[in-house]
Amino acid sequence: MYKAPSRRKNRSRPAFTKPNLIPILDAVFIFIFFLLMSASFVKIYEIPSDVPILTSTPPSKKKQLALTLSISNNGVNVLTGVPSKSVKFIRKNNEGEYDNEALHRYLINLKKRYKSERGVIIEPQVDLVYDKLVKIMDAARILRQTDEAIYGRSKEGIQERISVLFDQMIFSNISSIVRTQAK
Repeated sequence: MYKAPSRRKNRSRPAFTKPNLIPILDAVFIFIFFLLMSASFVKIYEIPSDVPILTSTPPSKKKQLALTLSISNNGVNVLTGVPSKSVKFIRKNNEGEYDNEALHRYLINLKKRYKSERGVIIEPQVDLVYDKLVKIMDAARILRQTDEAIYGRSKEGIQERISVLFDQMIFSNISSIVRTQAK
């Protein structure tokens, strides 16, 4: 019987075996599939806010609203005009929360007088919880279907129902920190 030399046996076998990558690739593709499926359930909401713009053009002669909501520990101070003058101070309610309904009603009355105005400056004077800030912003920008209808003229001169209050928001005091938790 013929016996092969030991040198040939060592040469025919590779020095190392290659790992089987198919199970690893299967696991990676399944992981990617589950990541993509879970990403479709996440919704990200954004409230647009503009940056103040400096201009060299002189201000118009038309009386400007220049609405500012100054938020303090005691409530929300509504300021209008240039220079700003306080026109209404809305105190916190009995539970110690900002009275967003009273703010909303007052802003509806302002919108009736200044139908074409859409800008509001949010000026927090204190640290705020994020939810409270968003509720104040919603009171200033959303005109609900249940609110009294306000009609204005479009650019074409057609009378139409106004669908928003003051939705162009600018933050003036960004040094105030918005917290995500209640105290």
